[in-house]
Amino acid sequence: MNVQSLGPHESMEIHEMVNFKTLCLAKSKLMQGLVFDKDLKHLMQRDVEMSKRQLSELETIYSHAPFRIDVNTNVPIH
Repeated sequence: MNVQSLGPHESMEIHEMVNFKTLCLAKSKLMQGLVFDKDLKHLMQRDVEMSKRQLSELETIYSHAPFRIDVNTNVPIH
């Protein structure tokens, strides 16, 4: 069985793209409330939808990373 996996540098690059696209998605969603032009609001909504699809695709690719990092959600944040 031939299992493909990403190299460590490729995994980090995918991680950086996920961070960037998440930031773009959040910004577009937040800025929609400040925009009154219908065309611009529609364009921003299309960007939100496209970013969601792209993040889903990146998540699929990232699943081939050679490592996993578990986040401990039980640690209190000060």
